[in-house]
Amino acid sequence: MAELFEDAYGVPHVRASDVRDLARGQGYAAARDRAWQLEHQRRRATGTAAAVLGAAQLPWDTWARRTRIVDTAQRALAGCDAETQAFVAAFVDGVNAGLHDDAPELERLAIAPEPWEPWTPLAVFHAQHLLFASTPAKLWHQRAREVLGAEEALLSRDPAYVPGSNAWAVGGARTRSGRPLIGGDPHRVFESPGVYSQVRLAVTGVDALDVVGFTFPGVPGVQHFAHAGEVAWAITNAVADYQDLYDESLDDVVDGHEEVVEVRGADPVAVEVWATERGPLFEVDRDAGRGTALRDAATVLGDLGFDALLPLLRSRTVDDVDRALDAWVAPVNNVVIADRDQVRFRYAGRVPVRAEANRRGIAAGRGADTWSGWVELPRHDVPADGQVVTANERRGSESDLLGTEFAPPHRADRIDALLRDRDDLTVADLAAIHGDCAALTAVPLRDALRGVEATGAGEEVRQRILAWDGVMAADSEGAAAFAAWRAALTHRICAADALRPLLDDTVRGPLFAAYLSLPASVGLALEPLVGAGTAFGVDVRRLAVEALADAADHPAAWGATHVFAPTHAFDVADPDLEPPVVPATPVSGDTDTVRCTGWLPGVTDEAYRGSVARYVWDLGDRARSGWVVPMGASGDPRSPHHLDQHEAWAEARLLPIELDWERLTPRPGGR
Repeated sequence: MAELFEDAYGVPHVRASDVRDLARGQGYAAARDRAWQLEHQRRRATGTAAAVLGAAQLPWDTWARRTRIVDTAQRALAGCDAETQAFVAAFVDGVNAGLHDDAPELERLAIAPEPWEPWTPLAVFHAQHLLFASTPAKLWHQRAREVLGAEEALLSRDPAYVPGSNAWAVGGARTRSGRPLIGGDPHRVFESPGVYSQVRLAVTGVDALDVVGFTFPGVPGVQHFAHAGEVAWAITNAVADYQDLYDESLDDVVDGHEEVVEVRGADPVAVEVWATERGPLFEVDRDAGRGTALRDAATVLGDLGFDALLPLLRSRTVDDVDRALDAWVAPVNNVVIADRDQVRFRYAGRVPVRAEANRRGIAAGRGADTWSGWVELPRHDVPADGQVVTANERRGSESDLLGTEFAPPHRADRIDALLRDRDDLTVADLAAIHGDCAALTAVPLRDALRGVEATGAGEEVRQRILAWDGVMAADSEGAAAFAAWRAALTHRICAADALRPLLDDTVRGPLFAAYLSLPASVGLALEPLVGAGTAFGVDVRRLAVEALADAADHPAAWGATHVFAPTHAFDVADPDLEPPVVPATPVSGDTDTVRCTGWLPGVTDEAYRGSVARYVWDLGDRARSGWVVPMGASGDPRSPHHLDQHEAWAEARLLPIELDWERLTPRPGGR
């Protein structure tokens, strides 16, 4: 049986004599801390969320059923090696032992959490990431190309809702300790409770290991960010294209049945669960006799990469982590790995070899080229006096192996500049990078305001933006003016006659409406649009000047409207379900700053996505490392650990990692 402890911030520390007991302890701790979150994740994975949250969840449940998330999870578990299967089963045993109905959301819904199946963690992981890849972008590009033709390319950039990340490392010759350092932060939609939880997992005896890191609460082990004492690793989204979409005739359906989705407060709904030879149909139009099929790497392989989990926990060297990640499937990641002596960069995951035409939009169905193998992805060793930065940007020609569009280089360029030519680096130096709010995207945008003159209040806004220091600080009036001008310019561009058909974001149903938002795509593509000068039949630079007057009533400070705004399951539910209150904390940063607090110009100033965890791993002394998450370790708003990390996170500070077992508090449920 595992021993359970927690530190001063309620972070669970689990110690056991073997990996099975370790997994049971981790599952138990997750269920005690995140009972509602685990129940919600289970329901999303199984397509049963509408049964408790109402008709607003029906589009998601339909997606989950049609894409066969549970089937993929079951096949993936069956394909795992015996030790991985036992590890996952033990985690599920722990979850089921720890589940309870003492959570505000469960009480509000008058339900108790239902037991997990052995495959549930795999389904939860798959459900979190199936929309993580290229499907939303391909739907957008297909729609935009139908309306705009070749000019659609002007809107190609980091898709509005694709999660990103920062990660960087420096070799030991550049640090005070003589050992490498890794820093970084994953960027996802802010959720309440948080998408990642901190954990320490330790095994004593023959199979000894001791790992601190971030985990998805419903998944065993640590997947993306961890320090195992002698080796550490971190990832960013490689923005790879490992999904294809096909326009199918329903005459080509080769497998199918119907499933009934229960809906709270409404009649059950029958859902077609059909597939062609290319993949499951996530869209079905019986009247037209057509559907859209999804071909996804994990679904094709029946593999979710879980055979990597135990080897990652047991890793001692860069080579160990590298070998473990050979089993990774999706999402496809950029990975930074360091031990006490070396640093390595690699890609991890499966990217299919297929026709170039399949990489953008929706391909034809029968007769369309499918997949003929998997791309061999490169890896690179970093010199001891070198550095590596990855921030979802295009990484030269090797990125052509992965996909077609990437994040702007601003975050990567800024981190690279903050590290370049610096020696004697410490944890504090890398931690300071997390707080950097210099907006490199402002440089080309502000150039459009030089050498021109606006009138009245618009000229005052222009002068204020040009005098601004380019830092997206929460207390900055210049940042507020710049943001208001970007939003106003977005609205003016969206009013172009050529773009009007794209204002309807409901053409593919409510699940994809956010991904098909014209203001979101235009607002995040302002840099190339302004650079082009003329687009969609309008003079963008003229609109840039006219938009200044629209921004005249901007707030006195950026943080007045740029506030932390996490989503909660109750936000997409019946209207009588109010989510727990989370402070609308003013935050510094921007979508393209290192301190990522993403917003959508022309849609909302609120920070809806960004750093869902931050860390610095010290390979010289793990005790010098630091970490933090928004809000806190507990998913229960009544807990003292629900918000006790939030102030530090909002200020871009890291918290210490407690490694002394004697300084931890024992938790109930352990030995």
